[in-house]
Amino acid sequence: MKPRNLKLPRAFTLIELMVVVAIMGLVAAMGLPSIIKAVQKDGMRKALSDVQDVCFSARERAIVTKQKTSVLILPQEGRFSAEGAAGGGGSGGAAVNAHTGKVTASTLPDGIKFAMVDIYRKDYAESDWARVFFYPDGTCDEAVLVLTGGGDSEKITLDYVTGMPRLSAVNQ
Repeated sequence: MKPRNLKLPRAFTLIELMVVVAIMGLVAAMGLPSIIKAVQKDGMRKALSDVQDVCFSARERAIVTKQKTSVLILPQEGRFSAEGAAGGGGSGGAAVNAHTGKVTASTLPDGIKFAMVDIYRKDYAESDWARVFFYPDGTCDEAVLVLTGGGDSEKITLDYVTGMPRLSAVNQ
């Protein structure tokens, strides 16, 4: 006989637990493509990130070596690299500094191009090459780069006082 005052502990059944796990799996499966897309760099985001990294690398090199350094831009080919870096790989390929993990040379992804390469208010987008210089005191040439592709346009402005790239909309 069971004592009257003894309460049995309440618990979930195996079937209830399996239903909850199945629902969690479905929710995770529905959210996975969005998570992958947010983490993966493609198109314009990759191009913007690579251009910023190359500028950071050139600025860092100028400060560390105490020598003027440049970023070479080949607008017609969609390639760009920090001075002393190996050329970027194929379509969207990039050379990465083993110590810093920053991109030092790259090629714009397919469908993305330089719409404007403005250095000291002169546009080099139709030129074979252009150079932006970074100086040992952390400053750089006044430059504005506009990237276009896939109906999207983004502007990178190099702050000549700090040498830091700044992203903004094209109309700003």
